[in-house]
Amino acid sequence: MLAFQELGGKADQGKTMMLDKGLGLNAVSDLLSVAGAHITFAKFGWGTAATSEQDVIAAKTALYARHGITTYPGGTLLEVALAAGKLTEFFTEAKALGFTGIEVSDGSTTVAPAVRAQVLSQAREAGFFVISEVGKKNPALDHALTAEDRMAQIQADLDHGAHYVLLEAREAGKNIGIYDEAGNIKKDMLAALTANGIDQLIFEAPLKAQQVALILQFGPQVNLGNIAHDEVTALETLRRGLRGDTVGRL
Repeated sequence: MLAFQELGGKADQGKTMMLDKGLGLNAVSDLLSVAGAHITFAKFGWGTAATSEQDVIAAKTALYARHGITTYPGGTLLEVALAAGKLTEFFTEAKALGFTGIEVSDGSTTVAPAVRAQVLSQAREAGFFVISEVGKKNPALDHALTAEDRMAQIQADLDHGAHYVLLEAREAGKNIGIYDEAGNIKKDMLAALTANGIDQLIFEAPLKAQQVALILQFGPQVNLGNIAHDEVTALETLRRGLRGDTVGRL
């Protein structure tokens, strides 16, 4: 008898970063029972980790950890802590709450290059899995960044301890980074940013069309982020060639 799990590819799947925007414990438990094997990172988006009781956050990080998933608070929360001069306290509380990763970004604030480098190094030294994010959340500021600016930041972040670099696209996936106002990929920008390979890059790709395009271009091993919790399984079918958009094309 055929086992459905035998159908579709599975080797060399890319990393998937799921965006947790405030899921409850029951929702997380249900999600993990179905799609836990397909999630690499769970990002507690923006400052959402500061809006729930500590025992709830700790219970959620523990649930994710039992499925081998790295959890981290959104970079915006670190930016707020850094601006308040509370970075050490931020790291201490993140560890106490069970977070195993840290995101370092300057999407909503301005962080001097030397400070950014120091924060990356400190996060790594503190024992966190470190992900940096390149790009601005304000479209006007983001548009001012050239491909060369982004490439230089990517390399600097990797040099200072980042395990992966996340390419900013926000939750909407439009008019930011590698995407135009309609959410289509800017091919010249993408080509420039991937000239040195994609292994340590995570593309924020909240829209299905973006996921399909990146999988078809780079293969199922491409790392994708800002995936909605209810789209994790759908993305996995795209990676495995089990959805019309990728059937017979991988």
